[in-house]
Amino acid sequence: MAKRRSRNGLIRSIRYALSDRGFLRIVESIQTLVAKVLTLAMLIVIIEAVWDVTNTIAADLFSNDFASFKTSLFNIFGLFLNVLIALEILENITAYLRKHVFQVELVIATSLIAVARKIIILDLEKTTGFDIIGLAAAVFALSVSYWLIKAVTKK
Repeated sequence: MAKRRSRNGLIRSIRYALSDRGFLRIVESIQTLVAKVLTLAMLIVIIEAVWDVTNTIAADLFSNDFASFKTSLFNIFGLFLNVLIALEILENITAYLRKHVFQVELVIATSLIAVARKIIILDLEKTTGFDIIGLAAAVFALSVSYWLIKAVTKK
């Protein structure tokens, strides 16, 4: 008798898992688990990036060659922006965990920061005109997208 009940319970569980509601609940649980794992991974990346920035600044400050410090400033700016981008990605993930919705405004802002980082660390001697045009187009498209999102959410 107990065996029959457990088998009926198993069949009900399988039916529920295959129903639309049950299946969506399983998918949502997996998405939440993945978001949590990504959050932990991003925290590790941020800690490593901050460590890298700190070591780079310390090494450059304590070296006696201040001329090389000037040239490494762009490197340091790039590292700072890496940390900022990682923090924005972490904010995107945690916002998803809070609301279970992707916030397009945050994604576009993060993309703008990433493109700005690329522009700041750009080596103009090795960059073609097409690269600069591509970056300009990306900045324009992202800026218009951000403006549209802000205009729509304001209403």
